[in-house]
Amino acid sequence: MIDITPEYKARVEQVSLNVSNVVIPMDKLPDNLLEAYANLCNELLEDSDEKFAKGWEALPNSAKALLPQSDFHGFYIANAWLQLSRVAQDISDMADSDDAIAENEYSNIFTKISDESFKESAKKLKKSRTNRALLNSLRAVVDGK
Repeated sequence: MIDITPEYKARVEQVSLNVSNVVIPMDKLPDNLLEAYANLCNELLEDSDEKFAKGWEALPNSAKALLPQSDFHGFYIANAWLQLSRVAQDISDMADSDDAIAENEYSNIFTKISDESFKESAKKLKKSRTNRALLNSLRAVVDGK
């Protein structure tokens, strides 16, 4: 279980915005998408199923030493947001209307995206142990540079 202090939450939110801003100008998103982003961020931050906490603990110590847990958590959330944005666009392109897609399909998609996002984020962190350029890039994105 993660101890989510106000400081931890603030750092996770800042990192996730920094990373997302590299791809999507978050200040230009419509209100409904900002609300969706906030909901996703809160759900993944809460980590009620402890997927993030267990995944973080399973990472090698050499990988965990590269970034604070809160920074990696924010990186993971941003990765999930970006993947969800791509999938939502694909769904939108395929569907005639929002009613054409069942709520059940959304939750299956979300679970798959959050799982895949953690795997992808962990892979990048592990790879950055031996790739200094990747580590520097990762840190720059996390810090919003």
